[in-house]
Amino acid sequence: MSSRSVSEFEREREREREMVLPVLKLGTLAVKTFSKPIANRIKKEAAHHAKFRQLIINLAQANHRFSTQIQRRIYGHATDVAIRPLNEEKAVQAAADLAGELFVFSVAGAALIFEVQRSSRSEARKEELRRQELEAMKRRDEELAREVELLRRRVEELDGLAEGRGLTGIRQTHTTVNESARPS
Repeated sequence: MSSRSVSEFEREREREREMVLPVLKLGTLAVKTFSKPIANRIKKEAAHHAKFRQLIINLAQANHRFSTQIQRRIYGHATDVAIRPLNEEKAVQAAADLAGELFVFSVAGAALIFEVQRSSRSEARKEELRRQELEAMKRRDEELAREVELLRRRVEELDGLAEGRGLTGIRQTHTTVNESARPS
């Protein structure tokens, strides 16, 4: 593949990516938007599922204790006081909210990871095209160097043949005539 066709191919791919990028961003936004109702459904189901309810209550209470201790340290209040637990409904609501937000965050994180990987693959393709173009240029340079060497050898052969036939004086005389014809 010649360097010209590689560059043309790269430009065409870039135009395609420019058209796909807005659609991809819109798709990412749509995924985030559709994940919110799913998160709300998770919140409702988490509050009504019997086995899961106790787990989320314990999770919410641990989160409440942790966040209260952090807040007390930040504001310089005493940290050795007992922290009252949340009532059951507040704990369920807090844990359900946390579960819903974790779901939305997970979807957003997955979309971000997907976008980074896609961008990385795109950059890898660009780098491969650049490498191929550089390789083609190197091959062309090597071919040109071989041609120059071949032409140099042919000139030496012709000089040798001309010298053998006594024609070297013509070339030297021609050069001397041209040099003497130059104005001083």
